[in-house]
Amino acid sequence: MNSLGFPILSLITFLPLAGVAFIATLRGDEAAVARNARWGALWVSLIVLALAVYLWISFDPKQAGFQFVETQPWLSGLDVQYRMGVDGISLFLILLTAFITPIAIVSSWNISIRVREFMIAFLLLDTMTIGMFCALDLVVFYIFFEAVLLPMYLIIGVWGGERRIYAAVKFFLFTLTGSLLMLLALVWMWRNAGTTNMITLLHTPIQPQVQTWLFIAFLASFGVKAAVWPLHTWLPDAYGEAPLPGTIMLAAVLSKMGSYGFLRITVPMLPHASEMAAPLMFTLGVVAVIYVSLVALAQTDMKRMIAYSSVAHMGLIVIGIFTFTVEGIEGALLQMLSHGFIITGLFICAGVLIARGETMTLTKLGGLALRMPVYATLLMLFALGSMGMPGTSGFVGEILVIVGAMKVNFWVSALAATGMVLGAAYMLVLLRAVLFDKISRPALDSLKDLRPIELAMLVPLALMVLWLGVYPTSFTHVFDAPVNAMVQAHFAAITPPVSATPVSLAMVTK
Repeated sequence: MNSLGFPILSLITFLPLAGVAFIATLRGDEAAVARNARWGALWVSLIVLALAVYLWISFDPKQAGFQFVETQPWLSGLDVQYRMGVDGISLFLILLTAFITPIAIVSSWNISIRVREFMIAFLLLDTMTIGMFCALDLVVFYIFFEAVLLPMYLIIGVWGGERRIYAAVKFFLFTLTGSLLMLLALVWMWRNAGTTNMITLLHTPIQPQVQTWLFIAFLASFGVKAAVWPLHTWLPDAYGEAPLPGTIMLAAVLSKMGSYGFLRITVPMLPHASEMAAPLMFTLGVVAVIYVSLVALAQTDMKRMIAYSSVAHMGLIVIGIFTFTVEGIEGALLQMLSHGFIITGLFICAGVLIARGETMTLTKLGGLALRMPVYATLLMLFALGSMGMPGTSGFVGEILVIVGAMKVNFWVSALAATGMVLGAAYMLVLLRAVLFDKISRPALDSLKDLRPIELAMLVPLALMVLWLGVYPTSFTHVFDAPVNAMVQAHFAAITPPVSATPVSLAMVTK
């Protein structure tokens, strides 16, 4: 039990399963079942959000360790326990998941096929994602990490676009292959330490040469989830074919599972291998920032351009994590939050046009700034945030990553900074094509501005983009302590011990 007197992390994690049970028991005509399933899923997600906010309020930011820890025996003979807890790093990822989920559910309001099953899959996805961010046991972590595959596979494969089967299978195979390598690494660490307790494993030494192989295994898994180049090729297909709610969860939440894995397992548990692999990770991050940004610039489809921009921003996050500096890691964490809000807003803006029967081809759009001024304002805000303009959430995270990289290598910092220039290039192309070019088709004249349900999704996201951009310390002070502790522990682990100075006989006699 934790200091609150009740298992809040288990409640936040498994409450969506109560929603699954409720939706599964719904009876009646198809329209009534669909309506009740939508509202049931939405209310459950809002309650989870309220509990997550209460968790934030109750959290003590001065503590670097884990709080609200819950432990229950599970496989006692193997020292595997159900163990949950949060620190300042995982807290905001839980909040991000809880914040995005109701928005994604609202965006699914126009889904009319198998609504009950869709909401069940979505709530299962919510449970697995939050559970992974709370897990403090390697086996529990792996179960949640892997279980995300099934509901997302169904969401893409059943409710996706024309090429949904191809995209779903590609996503499943990429993720499963990497996760099998991670499973082998987890089993070795389990046998080496005799426990799956992640807190204990943080202080269990592993030989540097073994760390290298373990790092490769974790990179194969976390790299796929984080869409690290060149493991990102599943992403444009999955984003393009998934229904809007699935795309939102993939981009805003599931992509953070990989970067969270780097922060929770790879960097603190494998310090020597992480230090040795830093040049490789910088290279992969810089390639993602530059090459993928150029690919985004070449796109003619609005949704695919946004998808490739997501890969570029994830490259910046990887650079920040492997600087092993407070500025770099905090910048990566802020960028993870910022990316979640901004990419959700951009995809919803694309979904608004899809809901009106419009194409995603940029050359067939234009002139919407006059026809849809509120839509244009919000789209421009999210685009400016993606560019990293001052006053938006994208600016703070990118600047901190660049500062952290500057402490390590000037050229890494300079190349990472080109992402802001290239990001401005493809986002300005998108804004010009969608909002300011001449109207290419008469049908665009009849488009209506945002509806109340669309405003209900976009306005909270816009407020978060501005809040994080104007007052970032309201977030950074929560993960200051664990990030500082992580950086200190990393350098303590890779710094060889200072040998004692030999004491001569003359010194003793003197």
